[in-house]
Amino acid sequence: MSDFRVRKRHRLRQKELEHLSGQIDDLLGTRSFSQDDVVDMAEAPEFNVIFVNGKILAFTPSGRPFLTVRGLLQFGASKRYVTVDMGAVKFVYNGADVMGPGIVAVDPLIAEDDLVWVRDERNRQPLAIGRAMMNADAISRKEKGKAVQSIHHVGDKLWLYEEPEE
Repeated sequence: MSDFRVRKRHRLRQKELEHLSGQIDDLLGTRSFSQDDVVDMAEAPEFNVIFVNGKILAFTPSGRPFLTVRGLLQFGASKRYVTVDMGAVKFVYNGADVMGPGIVAVDPLIAEDDLVWVRDERNRQPLAIGRAMMNADAISRKEKGKAVQSIHHVGDKLWLYEEPEE
C-alpha cells in the first residue's frame, strides 16, 4: 500500500469520458477506455488521477491528460515515445531524468514541453512518463545532458497505489 492519497473522487459523465479518452487516443495513437468502463477522477497531491475500473490508468500532469505507465501497459501507444538503450533502463526505472546519450529513437512529432513516454529498446515496454525538455530533432542530436524530465515511473507512489479495502 502506497502513502499516495487521493480525494474528491467522482464518476465521470459520458460526455466527459468521451472527451478525455478522445484526447488521450489522439495524443498517443491508441484506443483507451470506453463507455463500457467505470471511470472516476480524483485529486492527488500533484495532479488529478483517472481510475479506470478501479486502477489508476491515466493522470493529468500540468492539466493535460496522459496514460500512466500501467495505462500504457494495458492500452499500448504508437506516438509520443522516447526509446532508451538497455544501459539507461535501470536509471529511468528508478526515476532518473532521461539523458541525451541514452536515447536511441524518438517520435519525430515531439515538441518541447510535450508529455512523452519512455520505453526500452529491446522489449518496447513503458518505463516512465516525462516532459520533453526540447523538440524531437534536438533530442535525437543531444550528446549530453537531460532530454526528458521524469514525472512518473515504475515503482513510484502512483505505480504502487492500490485502492483501500472496504
